[in-house]
Amino acid sequence: MPKFLIQATYTPEGATGLLKEGGSGRWAAVEQVVTDLGGTVEAMYFAFGEHDVVIVLDFPDLVSMAAVSLAVKASGGLLTQATPLLTLAEIDEATRREVAFRSPGD
Repeated sequence: MPKFLIQATYTPEGATGLLKEGGSGRWAAVEQVVTDLGGTVEAMYFAFGEHDVVIVLDFPDLVSMAAVSLAVKASGGLLTQATPLLTLAEIDEATRREVAFRSPGD
């Protein structure tokens, strides 16, 4: 299952909602939407600084992640960035593939 790192920053409206329902309420909302699409939430942490929330989750496919991303962005409550995460085995496989690439000017 593809794994993703989600980094999110609350908009003022999103922060107002967080203040009303707390972190547990947001965890429940995230878990519900992810599991409804066949995924799992591995971890969810609140932070301060550039990002307010960091989440690691698994989805059965890229389309499921795209669907959630679009719905969350359309809500206006969060600004998000989803980064695909690769396992060591996947990187090992990538290093064994031949790629015909030439640097500019070579």
